[in-house]
Amino acid sequence: MTTERGLGADAANRADATSRAYTIGVTGVTGNIGGAVGRLLASHGQGFRAIVRDAARVPDFAGAAAAAGRAGDVDVTVGVTEYSDARAGREALEGVDVLFMVSAAESTDRVAEHVQFIQSAIEAGVQHIVYTSFTGAGPDASFTLARDHGRTEEVIRASGLDFTFLRDNFYLDVLVAFADENGVIRGPAGDGRMAAVARADVADAAVTVLLAPGEHRGALYELTGGETLTFGELAERTTKATGRTVTFQNESVDEAYASRAKFNAPAFMVDAWVSTYTGIRDGELEAVSADVALLTGHAPRTLEDVLAGR
Repeated sequence: MTTERGLGADAANRADATSRAYTIGVTGVTGNIGGAVGRLLASHGQGFRAIVRDAARVPDFAGAAAAAGRAGDVDVTVGVTEYSDARAGREALEGVDVLFMVSAAESTDRVAEHVQFIQSAIEAGVQHIVYTSFTGAGPDASFTLARDHGRTEEVIRASGLDFTFLRDNFYLDVLVAFADENGVIRGPAGDGRMAAVARADVADAAVTVLLAPGEHRGALYELTGGETLTFGELAERTTKATGRTVTFQNESVDEAYASRAKFNAPAFMVDAWVSTYTGIRDGELEAVSADVALLTGHAPRTLEDVLAGR
């Protein structure tokens, strides 16, 4: 964990959100990370604003509140916007103090969407952005999408708002889904190692920050698992845990592009797919951090935990 204090010109003059009642905004509630964050907040009895593109798709968070004995105690309001919609963004974020901002879907316009949404947050009076970034975010990252995260971090830093960056490693939950119908994971990762993290641990960490944002102002957390894995090891352990045979086939970069040509995906997406593996090969995802335990009070989940749904 690193901290960058006092970066915003008005930071010292803004009220600390933890010193009064404050409103949390949560994006991505129809997805895995945002949805988990919403359920955890509800289980803590913490209301929030769900920021969505379609109000009809907002999950029912009452079940999570009821399971924690807080039925009827949690107020969840809804704001509707696209990240790229300036007017709707301002309206959806009006009254939000602390914003949990899940990165937008991968596209060639992703950074531009982030820039507009951050501007909407500024104009709506948001004080603090908690952003889901990525390990090694920056212009020189091998993984191409990490460069988008680096540019987004720069925009947030320059905004004058308080911020907390959650730099997630690759998700354990997603990596096991890389296997094709024959159980083969293929890509140019070689014997590179990754400190992949469970999405549930990211959600746990995010909620810790959202429930006490002032304690995490200016912080950058590296959210990783507690160990490193090669794709070969991931395949072996998945096979043992599930009974389904999973193997890893190393490819050259040229072979990786050729094997993905059948999907007819946009070039930027194929670059991202291939660089997922080359980033691991190049050692950019292998550092293990203690930040999950620091924030959550529990050890990071293992691959076996994820496969068992724990």
